[in-house]
Amino acid sequence: MLAQQRQQAILELVRQNGGVRVVELVRAFGVSDLTIRRDLEVLAGRGLLAKVHGGATSVGSTDEPGFAVKSVRQEGEKRAIARRAAALVRPGATVALSAGTTTWTLARRLAAVPALTVVTNSVRVAEVFRHAGRGDQTVVLTGGVRTPSDALVGPVAVAAIRRLNVDLLFLGVHGMTVRAGFTTPNLMEAETDRALVEAAGRLVVPADHTKWGTVGISTIAELREADVLVSDSGLPPPAREELAGHVGELLIAEAPGPAPRGRDGP
Repeated sequence: MLAQQRQQAILELVRQNGGVRVVELVRAFGVSDLTIRRDLEVLAGRGLLAKVHGGATSVGSTDEPGFAVKSVRQEGEKRAIARRAAALVRPGATVALSAGTTTWTLARRLAAVPALTVVTNSVRVAEVFRHAGRGDQTVVLTGGVRTPSDALVGPVAVAAIRRLNVDLLFLGVHGMTVRAGFTTPNLMEAETDRALVEAAGRLVVPADHTKWGTVGISTIAELREADVLVSDSGLPPPAREELAGHVGELLIAEAPGPAPRGRDGP
């Protein structure tokens, strides 16, 4: 593949996903780390994307893939993170879950916890508790305008959340960096998520390793505001060290490794 063709393909991936990581591009195109970084520099020089630590994002990324697209990404990592995060919840607690596929995965575990009161702006999360939850649980679904990620946002959602207090918030995020903090590509969702942060006694961010280095257009919270960050074993050591110095506590969930190769495999 010619450099121009590869760069066009990279740009299309950024447009589809809101961001890309160098390690993923190296694997996808079978070229060196240096070659990919040079491609990103060329595209960034043309103003077609923004380089970030470990990858690139859309310029001022406002691209937001739908729930169905995001739900099939990093499934094993999300399940591992959900197991670790669910251990932080005690029966009878009042918890909030923002919208997102990681919080949706977590909701499927919390559905078995007795006497929970759940506040959410996610239609998908509310449906989990409706179909799999316990009779002694209470679910509060905010109103609002629906986004591509099935979040309810806007003035109605914000007004409802600001009247509530919760013990624990599980905040789904699009990306995280030291400079930008926890971010989202949706401006209205950022406002709603900030209201959730203000309503919570403790903030827990469940975010898989691909969120590191990705930047959305709007910041929800600074890294230091997170009492706990739950990520997976794919998070590289330098990122772990940097994050551990900014969040209250960093927990690493062991994600399932790749399937073993056969004797005759590549």
